[in-house]
Amino acid sequence: MKVGVIGCGGMGTTHYLSMKALSDEMDLEVVALADCRPEFLERAMEKFPNAKGYSSGNELIENEALDIVHICLPSNLHVSHAVAAMEKGMNVFIEKPVCLTEAEGEQLLETEKKTGVKAMVGQVVRSTPEYRYLKKLYDDKTYGTLKSIVMQRVSGRVKWGFDNWFHDENRSGSVVLDLHVHDLDFLRYMLGEPKSFDVKASAYKNGMINQIITSYEFQDTFAVVEGIWDESPALKFRPGFRACFEDATLVFDGLENPSLTIYKTNGEIENPEVESDYAGEGNLAGINISDLGPYYTEIKYFAECVRDGKPSEIAPLSEGVKSVEWAIREWKAAKKYVAQRQ
Repeated sequence: MKVGVIGCGGMGTTHYLSMKALSDEMDLEVVALADCRPEFLERAMEKFPNAKGYSSGNELIENEALDIVHICLPSNLHVSHAVAAMEKGMNVFIEKPVCLTEAEGEQLLETEKKTGVKAMVGQVVRSTPEYRYLKKLYDDKTYGTLKSIVMQRVSGRVKWGFDNWFHDENRSGSVVLDLHVHDLDFLRYMLGEPKSFDVKASAYKNGMINQIITSYEFQDTFAVVEGIWDESPALKFRPGFRACFEDATLVFDGLENPSLTIYKTNGEIENPEVESDYAGEGNLAGINISDLGPYYTEIKYFAECVRDGKPSEIAPLSEGVKSVEWAIREWKAAKKYVAQRQ
């Protein structure tokens, strides 16, 4: 399978390093790369010396015939490139958030239906071992009903990103669509659609939401989720959750090793082992994530779907769009909350 990568910055690097590893076990070859910054493109092409390099994603799409193209651009550029690639018959892997507006989501879904190509969204938490373990406990009712869950996704102020795009809400969707959407999406994946939600939020001095705390009511579970880009860039990225079941509590701390702990009602403590499909790290990416394992897993899964002609069920386009729609509601509520407190 011939693959292209559009955007060779932080997330694009994570993708192409994962595919470099994956090419050792699958018939998959990165044959085209695109980035408007020569230094990033050159660095990527060092990993794939036989690949063709382009200074823009549109140029790559126009000139290549690919089985899959990975779109790892600033969020406001996802839709235009994804639509162009799908209309040319390419299967697309689109980083999250898949879009920034409801109208864009509709455009993506219409194009997917019209062209018949496969599309998957990089909601990587669905492929992360600790969260997969949590979902299995929930599905199997290993410790009874899940009564409540508290989730956090904490990051320092984002200093990477082309042209400081993270700090422009029209390009990133703020912390709500860029970071918080991960936990929102996973909750939907595990628990279904929320019955209701309530939002508290804070903002940077420029008015962009940088912290959101949302409480949700699901059928049998309530959830509280925090996503934050802190004022300080020094704060380490820390994902985590505390899931309270009837007969045990599962705690995940992304900065601890072991990362998972089960506290049972009889007083026993257990550290379950969860295995990653790939143990490599990618510090070359220059972002706050170095573990390539979950990215390798989701990329491999989509490549298998394309190869075998089967639907993408783990993080299909429709799910990515639905999570954005929920996130937009929360984003609007967050802005309203901040405005009322001023």
